[in-house]
Amino acid sequence: MFKEQKFKIHIVEDDDWYRELLVHTASLNPDFEVKSFASAKNFLNALSDNPDVVSLDFLLPDMEGIQLLKQIKRYNSEIEVIVVSKQDKIETALDLLKAGAYDYLTKSRDTNERYINTLNNIFKNRVLKKQISRLENEVNKKYSFENAIIGKSESIKKIFGLMEKAVNTSITVLITGETGTGKELVAKLIHFNSARKKEPLISVNMAAIPGELAESELFGHEKGSFTGAVVQRIGKFEQANGGTIFLDEIAEMDLSLQAKLLRVLQEKEIIRVGGNKTIKTDCRIIAATNKKLTEEVKKGNFREDLYYRLYGLIIELPPLRNRENDMLLVARHFIENFCKENNLAIVTISKKAQQKLLQHPFPGNIRELKSCVELAVVMSNGVVIEDEDIQLNTNFSVNEMLIEEKSLSDYEKEIIKYFLKKYNQNVIAVADKLGIGKSTIYRLLKEDPDFYK
Repeated sequence: MFKEQKFKIHIVEDDDWYRELLVHTASLNPDFEVKSFASAKNFLNALSDNPDVVSLDFLLPDMEGIQLLKQIKRYNSEIEVIVVSKQDKIETALDLLKAGAYDYLTKSRDTNERYINTLNNIFKNRVLKKQISRLENEVNKKYSFENAIIGKSESIKKIFGLMEKAVNTSITVLITGETGTGKELVAKLIHFNSARKKEPLISVNMAAIPGELAESELFGHEKGSFTGAVVQRIGKFEQANGGTIFLDEIAEMDLSLQAKLLRVLQEKEIIRVGGNKTIKTDCRIIAATNKKLTEEVKKGNFREDLYYRLYGLIIELPPLRNRENDMLLVARHFIENFCKENNLAIVTISKKAQQKLLQHPFPGNIRELKSCVELAVVMSNGVVIEDEDIQLNTNFSVNEMLIEEKSLSDYEKEIIKYFLKKYNQNVIAVADKLGIGKSTIYRLLKEDPDFYK
């Protein structure tokens, strides 16, 4: 159990013998810290101690129980109050419970057992509340923008600003960006920082659902609506009611399903497959794609009306290579986390290794960098990551190379450098392979002495 301090119980009872009995009963639990008072006045002088529970007699010599109860609740409504009394009147009990008493016990043979059970129940509830509060704090910390997204570049600061705008409303959000830039993470950050954070976040990857099952997955189905539908199924939109639905890879959605999704977004209601009853749904829509939806609209792959329905707040995530000096910050973050998770000493990155990382375009973005540096930690000597520890995928397709907008001369250098490495710096073999003169390669070497590195 999570305990920062003892569970405080104050007992207010003017009968000396009965007060000692209650103190003894409560003290049987080692988690309880018990103090007792013979009068309301003495207790009120110690109220600043902020007990978790107050146990009080209804008829005290200097104040009635209900008056003392009201004063306690005015001071701190979180303090639970148990009233123990000789009186056995239903009207009295009801008045005290309406005023905020947790329980009302009459003094009898079984009072002790009921008394300790009530104290234990309050204690368990308080511990549970603390656990929930701690978990909420952990979630809030985990999903704070700065903790979740590492970077200080202007492009990332701009993303933080857009996310701040997104969390303050229920506007539809469209997240775009290359594969591996963190679109799902941004969707989570928006949800867990919004007013809907205590409601569900339901993620659906449209590229991973077979076309024939997609409608049932999103909207559910009725029993017997098709072969294999042996029971009723609740769809993702119903599961997300009150919360957020994240439609990842939305450009992969079939055109016929796009029409049905458009209706859901317009009418805010769904109809299960095989059903005829409309079901109201209230969920925030966050969609994501690594494709340019405007181009997909032109090609006829995506409905124009659905595009404009999704066209709310657009957050375009920059590729890692366009985030100025964020790459090394992100790399160090992944290295530290990996070392901590595996009980390893934190390793550093040598200057040459840093340069190697900075020169790589990382077409797989954050995801590729994470895998790269974690492997580098494993391959290192446990103290410093050297450039030879970093294993990069240099087999780029033409499209991946063209992601960066460079001059033709720069691309020429990249291609020659790639083949020099592949052919172990054999100038003749590279010149023959590329159909260029050796003098071209020697010229590049003369212009840049580090060209071979």
